[in-house]
Amino acid sequence: YRRNRPIIPRGDTVIEADDEVFFLAARRDIRAVMSELRRIERGFRRVVIAGGGNIGERLAEHLEHSHQVKIIEHSLERCTTLSERLNRTVVLHGSATSKRLLEEENIEDCDIFCALTNDDEVNIMSSLLAKRLGAKKVLTLINNAAYVDLVQGGDIDIAISPQQATIGSLLTHVRRGDIVNVHSLRRGAAEAIEAIAHGDKQSSKVVGRTIREINLPDGTTIGAIVRGKEVIIAHGDVLVESGDHVILFVIDKRRIRDVERLFQVGLTFF
Repeated sequence: YRRNRPIIPRGDTVIEADDEVFFLAARRDIRAVMSELRRIERGFRRVVIAGGGNIGERLAEHLEHSHQVKIIEHSLERCTTLSERLNRTVVLHGSATSKRLLEEENIEDCDIFCALTNDDEVNIMSSLLAKRLGAKKVLTLINNAAYVDLVQGGDIDIAISPQQATIGSLLTHVRRGDIVNVHSLRRGAAEAIEAIAHGDKQSSKVVGRTIREINLPDGTTIGAIVRGKEVIIAHGDVLVESGDHVILFVIDKRRIRDVERLFQVGLTFF
């Protein structure tokens, strides 16, 4: 995505500064790919969480045995509960938007500040303050999806919208054909779809054909095929087999129905 316009990359496409790049990789290769796109950061050790609600508590519970974790919570009663439930996390009573509190807790030594309260304004302001005071990276939970594009990419490094994560789960059930995963990209502007190929060359439009032979809708590209535990990066001569999980990027949402029909099996299969 370059200046909010989608580009399907070709071999001669040149990546420019500020491009938003979506890529597919086997899990073991992700760090290597990331190192080509941007400088790899050292691992996070010190984590400060603003908000001791369910999300903050679960995150602290998951991280506290491998990281140094602090939670800032404004409710004294909730602080008491968190202190009883968490083993190694330091629980602080106060406001995440308090400059004095953040300075006292040496926010400049924090590797990542996670603003996870149920108030978007508190999350945004506390993240901006933490970043200004020296936090190396800030992650902000934003429930109002309209805010995400406004703040991400500036002082706020990562903006997360639970609404978009939920949309991806819902789309999995709404999409037709054997669609097993849907990820909404760029706040719904595009989708990454995981579809299972079924049938044979007579009953399917994809099985028994090379990727070059598949009649893909405009604005759609196949990125990879997962066959068992093997990840096959898509090339024109890769042959699709029954049972393959095909990963597609769809940048023109008007073509979603065409993609679904592509993976629907003809009646001859039955």
